[in-house]
Amino acid sequence: MDLKDSKKKQYDILMNLEGSVGNQNDIVLRLTQHVIATTSGKTSNLVFSPALINVILSFIAARSPGATADQIVSLLQASSTDELNAVSSGIVTTILADSTASGGPTISAANGVWIEKTLSVEPSFKDLLLNSYKAAFNQVDFLTKADEVTKEVNSWVEEQTNGLITNLLPPNSASALTDYIFANALFFNGRWDSQFNPSLTEDCDFHLLDGTKARVPFMTGAHKNSLYVYEGFKVLNLPYRGGRNDCRSFSMQIYLPDEKDGLPSMLESLASTRGFLKDNKVLPSERARVKELKIPRFKFAFDFEASEALKGLGLEVPLSTIVHKSCIEVDEVGSKAAAAAALRGAGGCYFPPKKYDFVADHPFLFIVKEYRTGLVLFLGHVMDPSKH
Repeated sequence: MDLKDSKKKQYDILMNLEGSVGNQNDIVLRLTQHVIATTSGKTSNLVFSPALINVILSFIAARSPGATADQIVSLLQASSTDELNAVSSGIVTTILADSTASGGPTISAANGVWIEKTLSVEPSFKDLLLNSYKAAFNQVDFLTKADEVTKEVNSWVEEQTNGLITNLLPPNSASALTDYIFANALFFNGRWDSQFNPSLTEDCDFHLLDGTKARVPFMTGAHKNSLYVYEGFKVLNLPYRGGRNDCRSFSMQIYLPDEKDGLPSMLESLASTRGFLKDNKVLPSERARVKELKIPRFKFAFDFEASEALKGLGLEVPLSTIVHKSCIEVDEVGSKAAAAAALRGAGGCYFPPKKYDFVADHPFLFIVKEYRTGLVLFLGHVMDPSKH
């Protein structure tokens, strides 16, 4: 297959995934609210991977026919578990395929399953794991070697995330009663299309929600990035350098409220606007140029029990726990992020003449996404960039 045919095939797959991914995104901002409510996220930095959690939910639906599957299909606005399986396959094989060789972001996305070896596995289910989820399939001894299996899963996650996520599963996570563990991992390392000049980085005040300030390094520059101005907040798009002959387009979007303490109310407004991540035109906005641009460098990690947050969406999976760890680093060159989770049991070129400052000197939301499909790789907020 020549490059032209390969690019067309990739484009067709991405376009076929766009609608389903967009529907799945509808729970992302509401889920974020429940993550904040069930963790320390109300006052601390936060980051997680909606993409990984949605793949785990799709896996649960695939192995739990009946009421649980129906609930997940409804929650992710899909037509069937077959659709969820097809989307999960497309995420791993196409949307999150590595593009290092062609000059784009370095990406690693993987699924793995560890099943008690004394259990019989339906050939159709094994086929689903191998072909739709592209999962590493392992039959293991939970009955007498549960701790060893836990270490094996943790080693797999560490390898898949280039060493950024360690000890995903805490000690005693598995026992002789464990039937299976399904884990997935994501690593992303992208360079900005237009990098910041490190010599222009300088320490400035970042205003915290409690009214105090933190002195942190701010990146600055005259970037020609697109800026969308909404009622009460602005959204800056920072594209990553793309790969040659690649139809995908990755970017980080920073959602900055106008008010210093406006992050909670901005998130509340966005979460209650159905379809915003699928189509940000559902809210009126104007496109503008950036006048002054200042963004803090930040680096932090965050972990939480996703099954607790999912209860806020009305989803309870009996006898199962979903744990999630994620980390992100943003600097002048680009950003590096990783996440892992485990289940136990384009617009036009015209710019309007207005210019706005984009000085992210107070708490803000950020999203790392693939533009064509809208897949959200990472989502988080920065409350205090001085905290690592």
